Amino acid sequence: MAALQAAPLARLVEQFERLPGIGRKTAQRLAFFVLDLPEGEAEQFAAAIVEARQKIHCCSVCQNLTDSDVCPVCAAADRDRRTICVVEDPRDVEAFERTRDYNGLYHVLHGVISPMDGVGPEQLRIKELLARVNNGEVDEVIMATNPTVEGEATAMYVSRLLKPLNVKVTRLAYGIPVGGDLQYADEVTLSRALEGRNLL
Repeated sequence: MAALQAAPLARLVEQFERLPGIGRKTAQRLAFFVLDLPEGEAEQFAAAIVEARQKIHCCSVCQNLTDSDVCPVCAAADRDRRTICVVEDPRDVEAFERTRDYNGLYHVLHGVISPMDGVGPEQLRIKELLARVNNGEVDEVIMATNPTVEGEATAMYVSRLLKPLNVKVTRLAYGIPVGGDLQYADEVTLSRALEGRNLL
């Protein structure tokens, strides 16, 4: 039986299907969209992927993604260098920066401890964080990992390592989202909301 798709198209669909959250039908739709692009735009699209893959790497200080040795946050002279916010993923840095409420530095772990997925502390950027804190210039480390089992375990593990370094370690407060109903909140969320309550 003859193949229904030309081999280059089938390979393109397979590549799109490898992306997170992309199923077969979406992969086909993306592949046909790319094929419909004018040749110049298709070449720009491909070149952007290659350029990003070649030029983007981890910041030598905070491990965030950058195209220079030090990322713009670490290079900024007006940031509070005595506070480090520890996040799981570079996308978390973007989320914090959108709030415009945080003016400290970051440290990106590039994941969380997850034995089921074969990810241990040695696969994360923890030793780089300890080296930064060990220089004595940091007053507070904010653990901003996600409120998952793995995120909590990672936060606890890192905070135990930081304790002997004489630095204040805090955790983000979690609670009821704006617009949410209490009746739909789980017990952990409600407990966190109580713990993180503020004065009015």
